Amino acid sequence: MPSSDRAAERAREQEHALNALLAERDGLLSVLDRVLALQGTARLIRDAAGADAGFVADLDGPGRAVIRWIAGGRTDSLQDLAVPIGQGVGGRVLAVGQPVRVSDYVSSATITHHFDGMVRREAMSAMLAVPVLSERDGRVDTVAVAYAALRGPGEFGDDAVGAVQAIARDAARALRLADRAEAGRSTAVAAERQRMQASLHDSVGAMLFSIGAQVRDLRTTVPDNPALSTRLGRLESDVSAASLALRESLLALSESSPERALPIELAEHCRSFEARTGVPARLVQLGEVAPLDAERTALLIGAVREGLLNVEKHAGAATVVVSLGMVDGGVQIAVADDGSPADSGAADPADGAGLGIRMLVERAARLDGRVSLVHDEDGGTTLRMLLPVHR
Repeated sequence: MPSSDRAAERAREQEHALNALLAERDGLLSVLDRVLALQGTARLIRDAAGADAGFVADLDGPGRAVIRWIAGGRTDSLQDLAVPIGQGVGGRVLAVGQPVRVSDYVSSATITHHFDGMVRREAMSAMLAVPVLSERDGRVDTVAVAYAALRGPGEFGDDAVGAVQAIARDAARALRLADRAEAGRSTAVAAERQRMQASLHDSVGAMLFSIGAQVRDLRTTVPDNPALSTRLGRLESDVSAASLALRESLLALSESSPERALPIELAEHCRSFEARTGVPARLVQLGEVAPLDAERTALLIGAVREGLLNVEKHAGAATVVVSLGMVDGGVQIAVADDGSPADSGAADPADGAGLGIRMLVERAARLDGRVSLVHDEDGGTTLRMLLPVHR
């Protein structure tokens, strides 16, 4: 089989695999949210630790968790109980970020006793709490607290601690997926707001302008009819008020932070590219993007625009994937295609590249960023830009 046929076959296989992965990802993200991620965790904790009760507290603000999900509870004493940092077993976990266990809650000298009454009503004795940890940008934070409790004599050993920690790690992964799903939903909502803004401006805005112009023309043609002129004046005033209300609505629809505007713009460029060329182009957002200023947002959008333009002119690609995510403390975009570049191997984008790529290199360097252009020997090119985020 000629090498070109092998490359084409491989590209088709890669496209099929990518489509399957994207479909699976979209299906997962469409049904996951924070509630679904944690509601089954309490029962898993109880069973894994051999406990009488398991419960989970979700953070609802800095330094405070609220117990939301309980398995094995006898009363509603703990339901929706707010646990500030430093208070009780869960509050101590928030403070130290490590597992905390006591053999008898109400007599322990290592914790505060703000919640003894609730614990007594549940007849709980030994208790274990483990942080649910999330790592982002090199920092580890507690995002929830997993509890296990016994009634009657007994205590939690190292095996129980390890079992609950394993459940906490699974819960952390589920929460990361839920957060990505929320980011995707927010981006989709913002994109729809943008489309609504354009549609309203082009349809309703134009209609109101036309009505206003016709009313003004009528008023000039009936100068000797005071009653009709008065009614037309009121109609003109109403049209003017409606136009003002529309403008205010369009401004409200357009409000978006730079980091939220970035994936919306990238998705729109992918759709425009696909409409022009017929080549499928997808945006894959790999997690939440840190807040960006307008200059970095514009530069990342410009890099994607340039990458798609190069694919359109040179690559002969069958599919294109644009990815966006946080890497090494910065925001990275990548435009990857499965086309056949003229030469292969890694390339210095400033050496022999087009004017657009060279300008991207220079602009990125001014922000301590970097650009790379890599040609795969089996076909395909990837343009990457990484910009550091200064907090």
